[in-house]
Amino acid sequence: MKKSLVLLLSLVFIASAILAGCGNSGNKANNTPANEGQGTTNNSGAGENQAKDDPFEITIRHTQVGESKKFRLAMLEDVVKQTEAAVPGLTIKLDAVDSEVNRKEKLRGEMAAGKPPEVFDVFGSPDAALYAKEGLMLDLTPIIEELGIKDTFTTLDPFTNEGKVYGLPIGGSIEGYFYNKEYFEQKGLTVPKTLSELEQIAEKIKADGKIPFAQSSKDAWIPLMTTNNLWSYYAGPEITYGFKTGQTKWTDDSMVQAIAKHKEWVEKGYYKKGELGFEYADMRNQIITGEAIIMMDGSWANSVFRDPEQAGDMVGKIGYFNMPPVNAGDPVVVMQDANNGYGFSNAVSEDPRKLAAVKEFIKNMWTEEMQLRGLKEDGVLPAMKMDLEQMKTASDDPLMQDIFKGVSEISTSFPAFDALVQAEVNTALSMGIQQIIGGEIEPAKMLENVQAAQEAANAAGE
Repeated sequence: MKKSLVLLLSLVFIASAILAGCGNSGNKANNTPANEGQGTTNNSGAGENQAKDDPFEITIRHTQVGESKKFRLAMLEDVVKQTEAAVPGLTIKLDAVDSEVNRKEKLRGEMAAGKPPEVFDVFGSPDAALYAKEGLMLDLTPIIEELGIKDTFTTLDPFTNEGKVYGLPIGGSIEGYFYNKEYFEQKGLTVPKTLSELEQIAEKIKADGKIPFAQSSKDAWIPLMTTNNLWSYYAGPEITYGFKTGQTKWTDDSMVQAIAKHKEWVEKGYYKKGELGFEYADMRNQIITGEAIIMMDGSWANSVFRDPEQAGDMVGKIGYFNMPPVNAGDPVVVMQDANNGYGFSNAVSEDPRKLAAVKEFIKNMWTEEMQLRGLKEDGVLPAMKMDLEQMKTASDDPLMQDIFKGVSEISTSFPAFDALVQAEVNTALSMGIQQIIGGEIEPAKMLENVQAAQEAANAAGE
């Protein structure tokens, strides 16, 4: 097992079980690259000794778990039915796993053993590149060229390694604030244009007996959305690109200032006490019940607020705005990426029928129809190229129109920090922000710890 993968696995606290699988991995088959231009989307390439309609199975590992992802699951199920109908003998098994568990435990263990599912939910950068370097992911370049979709994506950068594509994004997203529009109107509040104005609004909400910002911090990635956007204003979005190369440091004064701002908001009571014990769904419920007024989240969260079964009478009363800049007139910088999607095991390249099934799945999943359906039903921004007017036509929902407006206002976009730094650094940052929230550490010391993890990862050649 190569050094980079072993280092990644060290972050999983079930290391003994994973390393046991790693010791018996036998990756010879998985190190064979996919042959370019293999077959077509029919099943004529099946082995001579196997009838093309003999039963066979592939597994799709997905993360469409829970009520908030029911629309995405329905779309996946429809694509599965299409694919099964087009490929004789095929049965597709759906394996549902929570996103964090899949990324940080399940998939890492399977990759260590050299036995991932045929299709799996995967982050592009840095995960896909690491697994691709280990020879574990199917090179999709010839497939998407054959299907004529290679140039139809907004970006494939997160899934590209050494010029080859190893995964496909399922959708795009931005991060910003959802807010109780009805409350704002009742209190005469307007969308803030600076961070200072946002803080003034937070003080008024707090004085009214409400929670200014809904937040759940049991999983560190949730509060880190706020932190990441704050430091991209105070330090500039370009700073994150330099951590891995050593050109920039986490201990920069502007980074300390950004973390201090997040700490200040916690100490001022802008978040509900006990946030370190709250699950992801809890903060959305704070908005739905009217307990809290504003919430930082990804644009994907709109599906909850547009669903009467989940949001109740709050449907139509929730709006969206980007985190405002520090100073009036400064450029608006926003996290915007397409870093979550599906990857495919390189092992399918050795089985013509499974390879044909994968091609059929890709052909059915990545279409303009499915992208527009995802936008309309689930509020997921397209990963394939569409102009703003086309998106507006697809969904006239007021909340979606607010999100489209947010997209149009972006001066500079940047990927989420965990697409740019090593897993070890992500772990140190996650621990640090939870310590900040818990009042256990000062910003400067927290960032010293993150910088130490960064230097260790850089020295290891990660």
